[in-house]
Amino acid sequence: MSRDLTARLSAWLAEGGARVGQLAIRATAEGFDLRHQDDAARDDLELFTRWEDARPLANADDAGAFRPLKTAPNLRHGWRLLLPGVAEVRKALDYFYPAMLGVGESHARAELVAVPLRATLERQTGMYAITRTIADEPARALVARFCAGCLKHRLWEIAGPNPSAPHFRPDELPLLCHEACNLLVAEARTVVKRKGGD
Repeated sequence: MSRDLTARLSAWLAEGGARVGQLAIRATAEGFDLRHQDDAARDDLELFTRWEDARPLANADDAGAFRPLKTAPNLRHGWRLLLPGVAEVRKALDYFYPAMLGVGESHARAELVAVPLRATLERQTGMYAITRTIADEPARALVARFCAGCLKHRLWEIAGPNPSAPHFRPDELPLLCHEACNLLVAEARTVVKRKGGD
């Protein structure tokens, strides 16, 4: 079976797909209009017309601060990205939400493997090897706090898969987390060093 993500995105858009994370997408006579979902009704937005413009738009929040986690719910407002076709939309989405189209496709094919936090931490070496010692309770508290600032649906738990099934609107492209990110691992190191991991 083909993994043509542009074709899959085209089919999703044709079926009424309209939202990815904090992005609202709609077809226009000129192509596709992308903007922050909060700006859906605004007509005073700064216009951008190249898919490459998605990179600076995705990199900073409203205050101009760098966004290290692209799936954090702090996408900047005040812009409109008008693109001519689906191929350009796909490239822009890779800046706004890196790898999420491919992850979503793998999940739809039942090929996505959720990696428990323990397995991720067991692979850590060097200065991050200490994260292996974090106890379950501090790990649960860390995940609850840290992952609350992310739009992804977490498919993993501390020692196994997340039993809750993701629920998305039919017009929404899912953002899925199948493994703890490096930002969470770094925070786990901080927790262990501060509290001794128990």
